[in-house]
Amino acid sequence: MKRGELLEGVVERVEFPNKGLVRIDDNNTLWVKNVIPGQHVSVRVKKVRNGAGEGMLKEVIKKADNEIDPPCSYFNICGGCTYTNLSYEDQLRLKEDQVHRLLDKVLKDQEAPYEWCGIKGSPKENEYRNKMEFTFGDEYKDGPLSLGMHKRGGFFDVVCIDDCKICDEDYRRILVSTRDFFRKSGLKFYHRMNHQGYLRHLLVRKASHTGEILVAIVTTTQEEYDMSGYVGMLRDLKLDGEIVGILHTFNDSLSDVVQNDRTEVLFGRDHICEELLGLKFNISEFSFFQTNSYSAEVLYETVRDLIGDLGKKDKTVYDLYSGTGTIAQLMAPVSRKVIGVEIVEEAVLAARQNAVINGLDNCEFIAGDVLAVLDDITEKPVFIILDPPREGIHPKALPKITGYGIDRLIYVSCNPVSLARDLKDFILAGYRVEKSVCVDQFPGTCHVESVCLMSKV
Repeated sequence: MKRGELLEGVVERVEFPNKGLVRIDDNNTLWVKNVIPGQHVSVRVKKVRNGAGEGMLKEVIKKADNEIDPPCSYFNICGGCTYTNLSYEDQLRLKEDQVHRLLDKVLKDQEAPYEWCGIKGSPKENEYRNKMEFTFGDEYKDGPLSLGMHKRGGFFDVVCIDDCKICDEDYRRILVSTRDFFRKSGLKFYHRMNHQGYLRHLLVRKASHTGEILVAIVTTTQEEYDMSGYVGMLRDLKLDGEIVGILHTFNDSLSDVVQNDRTEVLFGRDHICEELLGLKFNISEFSFFQTNSYSAEVLYETVRDLIGDLGKKDKTVYDLYSGTGTIAQLMAPVSRKVIGVEIVEEAVLAARQNAVINGLDNCEFIAGDVLAVLDDITEKPVFIILDPPREGIHPKALPKITGYGIDRLIYVSCNPVSLARDLKDFILAGYRVEKSVCVDQFPGTCHVESVCLMSKV
């Protein structure tokens, strides 16, 4: 194999996240994104080392036996979905196999076997997202203003996904109406190379169970523009849900990140209210909240079932990386006190407000890095729940967590790779995994949530 060479092969398997192993011949393989097992593909070689390398998919020569026609017209154009060319049952099997193999490699070294509990699917396969972030740009160089998602593998081009299947019709109406409104305005989008322009992003959140909608238009401060016409247009839209807040967020960051330098409330309030498992949650523009409310209920019920009965209610529980405090508040009725730690201050404020809304007076939420905060908490836990970001637990924080020597803990992960890495350290610290289960929060995509129950050996 040589760099730049065009080769053919068959996809043997797909590893998390979205890494397909393509067998070229008996001696050569390539890792290629955006493929599924069984496809016969042509790939362009990007890197080569010792008979293995990386390639870029050029064409699917022959479909896999179980491959279907994707329901979305933007599949292979937009970068949002990966597996919609598989039935949902096959998507679940693929994700389960990926995580199971990852964990087996790590847990084969623990003394007692663990119980693999399979994967739980999302109650909704389509139109499940409660948050979408769209980008302003052009669909091709010097083309008309577009608003949507970046094209797969593209740095600049933006495609308007007015037929997207993972968000509902209200998102699509707001997306298209916003694009058309600002096309007429003559305003320019923010160009990431020359750092000039005004329009950056459109963020839409919709509470799946209450129907409340929050819309945030994100711009630079390079121009002054009266948004009253835009507000009026949005309020006149006929939607299934109800817009309860319209925000104008200013972001002068050089990078293409949705950042909040300052926010003005143009209409209504700055949050929506969602309901999960009998609890109410106020969700603001940048609050962390599971993007699939339907599957989030499955996830949190799974966590609650794995925890079981803590015994007497005089126990203190830690919820580390607590976000808006969902898990903490679910644990509050069976604990003397729940202490949540979260580095995002806005999420902590929301968690505190949510606890008040739900009448819970035994939840304490602390803003700060878990690594630093644990040194200052005097109350020791009898149970710890971990739900870290994609990169996993900080290597220096992990010994502090295992140092409590508690009998059992739960690790919730949105990244099986970092979970597998961290489990090695838990095993070395004297823990073993009792049970593990996946919950699909993200149908159509390559992502999946995993939960592990661990106990002290």
